[in-house]
Amino acid sequence: MAKVAGKTGFVKTSANVAGINQWSLDYTVDMLETTDFSASGVASYIPGVSRWSGTFSGYKDGAPQALGVSATASVTLGESDGGGQNWTGSCFISGIHPTNNFDGVTNYAYDFQGTGALTVATS
Repeated sequence: MAKVAGKTGFVKTSANVAGINQWSLDYTVDMLETTDFSASGVASYIPGVSRWSGTFSGYKDGAPQALGVSATASVTLGESDGGGQNWTGSCFISGIHPTNNFDGVTNYAYDFQGTGALTVATS
């Protein structure tokens, strides 16, 4: 399988947020235990509710950032603008973490919680 360099990854949101250089995604499903007496001591499970959340961050680029806490946004997280997988869905911004150092670049990190389905596609 071919490797994909992260250098052309991207985050697109319904609000204008520039300077992003990192993102992460947690896409999980609750596993519901269905073990009963007939299982002979071996646990069994079925998938339940899926959920997704994550973060994206980068350097502040000019104007104040456009997303606020509890804002709704559509988001697309991409591995590469020339291929790879993209994840798209609607989310709530659940946290904003600005960081500023006297000898560094102002950074903004955003936490998000998905609401509804997450679409996974190969570009």
